[in-house]
Amino acid sequence: MWTCKNLWKKLAPLARSSSTLCRQNARGVLLNNERRLPLVPQAHMSSGTPGSRGDNNLYYLLVGATCVGGGFYAYRTIKGDKERYQERINEIASRPNKVVPEQPITEAPGEQAAETPQEIAPVTEDAPVETPEVTPIVEEVSPEVAAVEQEDPPTTPEAEIAPESVVEPAPEESVGTPDADPVVKSEPSVELSPVEVTEEPPAPVVKSEPTPVAGSLPAETAEPQTTTETESAAEPATVAPAEVPAPTPVEFPSHAPYLLIGGGTASFAAARSIRARDPGARVLIITDEPDLPYMRPPLSKELWFSDDPSVVDTLRFKQWNGKERSIYFQPPSFYVSPQDLEKVENGGVAVLTGKKVVHMDVRGNKVTLSDDTEISYDKCLIATGGIPRNLQVIERAGEEVTKRTTLFRKVEDFKALDKVSRDTKSITIIGGGFLGSELACALGRRSADSDLEVIQMFPEKGNMGKVLPEYLSNWTTAKVKSEGVAVITEALVKAVSFKDGKVEIKLKDGRVVKTDHIVAAVGLEPSVELAKSAGLEVDSDFGGFRVNAELQARSNIWVAGDAACFYDIRLGRRRVEHHDHAVVSGRLAGENMTGANKPYWHQSMFWSDLGPDVGYEAIGIVDSSLPTVGVFAKATAKDTPKAATEKSGTGIRSESETEGTASSPVASSTPEPPPVLEQKDNYGKGVIFYLRDKVVVGIILWNVFNRMPVARKIIKDGEEHADLNEVAKLFNIHDD
Repeated sequence: MWTCKNLWKKLAPLARSSSTLCRQNARGVLLNNERRLPLVPQAHMSSGTPGSRGDNNLYYLLVGATCVGGGFYAYRTIKGDKERYQERINEIASRPNKVVPEQPITEAPGEQAAETPQEIAPVTEDAPVETPEVTPIVEEVSPEVAAVEQEDPPTTPEAEIAPESVVEPAPEESVGTPDADPVVKSEPSVELSPVEVTEEPPAPVVKSEPTPVAGSLPAETAEPQTTTETESAAEPATVAPAEVPAPTPVEFPSHAPYLLIGGGTASFAAARSIRARDPGARVLIITDEPDLPYMRPPLSKELWFSDDPSVVDTLRFKQWNGKERSIYFQPPSFYVSPQDLEKVENGGVAVLTGKKVVHMDVRGNKVTLSDDTEISYDKCLIATGGIPRNLQVIERAGEEVTKRTTLFRKVEDFKALDKVSRDTKSITIIGGGFLGSELACALGRRSADSDLEVIQMFPEKGNMGKVLPEYLSNWTTAKVKSEGVAVITEALVKAVSFKDGKVEIKLKDGRVVKTDHIVAAVGLEPSVELAKSAGLEVDSDFGGFRVNAELQARSNIWVAGDAACFYDIRLGRRRVEHHDHAVVSGRLAGENMTGANKPYWHQSMFWSDLGPDVGYEAIGIVDSSLPTVGVFAKATAKDTPKAATEKSGTGIRSESETEGTASSPVASSTPEPPPVLEQKDNYGKGVIFYLRDKVVVGIILWNVFNRMPVARKIIKDGEEHADLNEVAKLFNIHDD
């Protein structure tokens, strides 16, 4: 372009002078013309001598040549850049083939493997052999290299090696692993080599890089075809056995029509609901736990009352009615293996254990696991649950205190605490809510047969002080003490330290408690780690993923369970951390994932059992800061959790209670009993109503069971009641 500009600068004066001469010549001709035509004469530019009228061919020729020259120069420049770019790509694509043989060179029989790639390297591309100094460029354009290799697979010479290295295992491993075939089998050396160059050391690359490509668990996939593939691709027969699990075949599909993140109650309820509405559905559950979906309530309830010494291994327990069952929702035979999910004719539910989703691409409809494996989906459910909270004073106390602290949530926590309760002399539970009170009663019962000291402390005035009215909370505290628990109320932990082999807990009022082990039961933090990568909203007030009444966070993303902050069409924005809510929200999310479009209207319930004799069920908003009205009656032998399970047939009462419905509370035919005075010291059974603006928004059934549909109907109606004693009659609490 600079050449054209300089040329024009030289030609411009000539053109201007030539043009001036032409105009002057034209005027001279008109003056000397005897006929003096009336028409205005045209000025012609001439490249000849002054006075001539020839066409200005030289002028046009110069201008045209300038334009043509400029265009030709631009074309040549662009073409040259393109050729240099293509040469760079070809050089990069050819160089990795030369790095591959460096792995077998370290082995004894690696000479043949080294020769074969050296012959391949110059054939793969027409570019010359590159030196290692260009290695950093590979990291920048490796995605483009992959694109070039995928677009032009026939140009690579792997077709010559495939018959002797990969042809035999390829048919076996290609079944159910469509995404792995183009990477691991058809182009093994080309796909692996760009990654090897970026990581420089050849040997570690073989161990680490094939794992995300295969996306499988090394401990579970030592199959014969895997060994054959590894040995044939690497050539030398002396490859260390430790490298065999690395390039294992894909253990799960790369695409799942229904992808459920989390392996808890909400995910299982959603999977069951999806299969009920879409019998041919293929559902993949991903959980970071090593266990299949299981129910959590028995971990703090029935398992502790089992007489079986092997309960820690079997995880089977006896319900209050004496029937035995497992904590797992379904046996392993119920599920489809992940690698067979795409092949089963009628679909199924597969569970991928020990895998954690670390990134979510909502635009690309795919997730990334902790091993960099990607799985795409059509519809996705986030049911990640929550993480137990810990006290900051414990976190800052040091390693000795941390390793003597249990955050109770999973099966592993139950097993660990069971061992601690048998090996130590003292356990202190910090927290007076549902979990803390249940564990206190369970360990208190166990302490009756041992020398175990069980201490429970919390900042409230009584057990479950944030839920129960004060008078009932105080009565519950007395009940917990009768189980052998030393209860310390209004206890604010100031500092925790480890001294003389004991964990020392200092309270703000000066009291000091020494113990062997701490159980922190101070609440749950919703697991919302995926919110950032997925661009999902987290509620600032309640925490959790913010979803609408249909439990949707996006058009094809739903959230259920503890991690969902949903809009209750009756009670407003809420987040609930209970088993039955996981069942209800998971079921609703599953239905909506199949096109039901149902809003959240079915109120979930929750319950707590303080041993086999005292239990309660609750629904709606139960907050001790709200006005309450309690109506109580004398309890009988059937008013216990044990009797309740005999009627429902299950220890997990919510699974039967949530199926029940109530047509109308007015339809109750209970005869009107005589007035019952509130008993001061014995709250055997009763109903506690929680009010907001004179409307019942929450109900607790204290030792009253199998009446939850009535409570649900009352909250759903949302009406004001002049006399709640009349409403209490609908629960038949006065029947003997």
